[in-house]
Amino acid sequence: MHDYVSGLRALVGHRPLILPGAAVLLTDEKGQVLLLARADTGGWGLPGGLMEPGECLEDTGRREVLEETGLRVGELRLFGVYSGVDQFYRYPNGDEVHNVTVVYRAPLPENSTPQVEGRENTDWRLFPPDQPPATLIHPEKPILTDYARAAARLRVQEPLHRGDASRGDRRPRPDMGLRGR
Repeated sequence: MHDYVSGLRALVGHRPLILPGAAVLLTDEKGQVLLLARADTGGWGLPGGLMEPGECLEDTGRREVLEETGLRVGELRLFGVYSGVDQFYRYPNGDEVHNVTVVYRAPLPENSTPQVEGRENTDWRLFPPDQPPATLIHPEKPILTDYARAAARLRVQEPLHRGDASRGDRRPRPDMGLRGR
């Protein structure tokens, strides 16, 4: 990919490019999101990056997760597509991009520990989606805001108790009730 973007940069300099890419919301069983500390800015962001010529976006997401964390993810579920002014980014070297980012969601593989290589990212951590780090990079803010809202809606919509609604049984079972989260 670097050859492709480098070739474009040789023609247009630092002027804005419109570039497609993918990011992955890797979540643990508590709904926390894996974020990576970028080596170039120190800001935190999702695993992800630009699509390579001939690559589908789902493969982009898988490749970027593997390159940036050493993890192999299973099924990817489409979370959303992000573009517009919120996806504008200026790199420390002055290059400007308008990203069109397809965001997928996947569970963090069980019994796995992300490994950052130090070139692109220097650290990883799990964050509650509604409590991202202050240094979250700008393009990731609407993604995590949307994910936090979606996660909250899912918790609200969960039944408070089980019963057989087909029989009109809406009594709480002793093993159910309010669930703490």
